[in-house]
Amino acid sequence: MKKIFQLIASALNGKSKDFTKGNLNKAIFLLAVPLVIEMLMEASFALVDVYFVGKVSKEAVATIGLTESVVTLVYALGVGVSAAVAAMVAQRVGAKKMLEASQVGVQSILLTLVMALVIGIPGFLFAEDILRLMGASDAIVDQGLGYTRIIFASNGVILFLFIINGMLRGAGNAAWSMRVLMISNGLNIILDPLFILGYGPIPAMGVEGAAIATTIGRGVGVVFQFYILFSGRTSIKFSLSQFKPVQAIMLRLLKISSGGVAQYIIGSASWIILMRIVSEFGDSVIAGYTIAVRIIIFCILPCWGISNAAAALVGQNLGADKPKRAELAVIRSAILNVSYLFIVTIILYFNGPAIISVFEQSDRAVLQYGVSALSILSLGYIFFGLGMILSQAFNGAGDTMTPTYVNLFCFWVVEIALAYTLAFTFDWKEQGVFWAVVVSESLLSLIFIYLFRRGNWKSKRA
Repeated sequence: MKKIFQLIASALNGKSKDFTKGNLNKAIFLLAVPLVIEMLMEASFALVDVYFVGKVSKEAVATIGLTESVVTLVYALGVGVSAAVAAMVAQRVGAKKMLEASQVGVQSILLTLVMALVIGIPGFLFAEDILRLMGASDAIVDQGLGYTRIIFASNGVILFLFIINGMLRGAGNAAWSMRVLMISNGLNIILDPLFILGYGPIPAMGVEGAAIATTIGRGVGVVFQFYILFSGRTSIKFSLSQFKPVQAIMLRLLKISSGGVAQYIIGSASWIILMRIVSEFGDSVIAGYTIAVRIIIFCILPCWGISNAAAALVGQNLGADKPKRAELAVIRSAILNVSYLFIVTIILYFNGPAIISVFEQSDRAVLQYGVSALSILSLGYIFFGLGMILSQAFNGAGDTMTPTYVNLFCFWVVEIALAYTLAFTFDWKEQGVFWAVVVSESLLSLIFIYLFRRGNWKSKRA
């Protein structure tokens, strides 16, 4: 036990470590611990919001579901560019080229500024049209328009959190990215009840208060990220003199990012279409589905942490010309993911009513649909976890196009068509959507197993 606590302390101390040598199990542990905590912190944004907003109305909960199904496109940009930045930084750190790693980070910041403006302005101006396009009722638009406008206007803080934390992970400084989200989420947890429900001189703002609290929490986190990078507390360090476009690095970043962004946009767009199909069955179904998806994401985010650890290990070890060590890191990470999700599947499947009721007690219809979604979606958990490990292995190698093609086939060709067919042609309604997700994610994992075993990813360089 003493040794375990020492390892945990080492994982959380924020010091730079070399993951291209030494015990591989220890390397996975040191990277995964802060990343798992980081992912849990990110998920708490969603669960805390939906918990307090659930005390306002089902329309307020539905607003979050519809808005975030579109905002996932913003997340897609953030995660996609983050994957490219992490791969490029990791391989340069693995090759001990720290200045080049810092230059990649600066160029990603400049790219993020442009993306934030391109998304934020039209998103704010056309917020009502976006909600109605997603099937929102008049009641949802009346309550949720302010929330949607704030979320789109503040999309830059979302992008910065994703991309800078990806940079830190690629450099092997996962403990710092964890601390960023601990600060962000701590503020969000404090501010959510104050702004949503009101307290003392602070008026109750309803669902709009959730957007304000989240934006403040994330904004403070971004300020802390820049402090870390400029203060030299990580293996990469920024200086103001670096903040000018470098064409060669920017073009390389854009090339690799294009695949990363595309694969996540494909996945996010499929979720938007699935939410649009679900909206055909009423506000109660939307609210129940939103709660279930939040719980699913919360439980699976530790696996994203482990997957990001695997990606960082792949990048650094390929940069150090150690492909066998990179492959073994992926296999061991996959075993860890599958073992964890097997346990979680059993818990969620047999305890759905109790878990959903934490977020919704008054509306029996919302409770019923939430339990149905949670029970079905949890059956695909093991495949979700396996697929994300293997796809992140390709991203860590800088091969962002292979996951793009696999996502395109599984999510657009299989998932959307199957969801529509089961929901309407076979009249399975909302359950047809839930089963389509399980089938497509399972197929995605099987394809990645085949591609990973072929081994072409080992020759990629970011």
